[in-house]
Amino acid sequence: MSSLPSAGPKRKGNRTVPTSGGVLDASVLLAAILNEMTVDEAAPWFVDAYLSTVNLSEVVARLTDLGYGTDFIARGLIELDVEVRPFDRAQAERAGLLRPLTRQLGLSFGDRACLALAAELGRPAVTADRAWAKLDIGIPIELIR
Repeated sequence: MSSLPSAGPKRKGNRTVPTSGGVLDASVLLAAILNEMTVDEAAPWFVDAYLSTVNLSEVVARLTDLGYGTDFIARGLIELDVEVRPFDRAQAERAGLLRPLTRQLGLSFGDRACLALAAELGRPAVTADRAWAKLDIGIPIELIR
């Protein structure tokens, strides 16, 4: 496991303000694509942001489940302009090792893939899932709401 600084995100009122380009969980992309945030609220989270291929697959699957077509999905992903990183062996091992540390909060494989990439890049993991705020695993967590 990487030993990353645990400096938390800055707060502005009751909102978290991005401190740097983070690694986005699928929930962040879905919130932006499905207009659960305004463009002004979403934009800062996507500056210099990264995404695991695992989380990209989750986003595509969820949008498909909701009945969106391939053209809508492709346009939404292109407009967000996030750097997608392949899920590799080192991330797979790290995600597996995170299982006992995150199980009590119900984090999924996709969640752990996001965290593994964040640890690898030394960037915060960004999510809409408030349960992540309870994590104390040496990876900075930023909540979008």
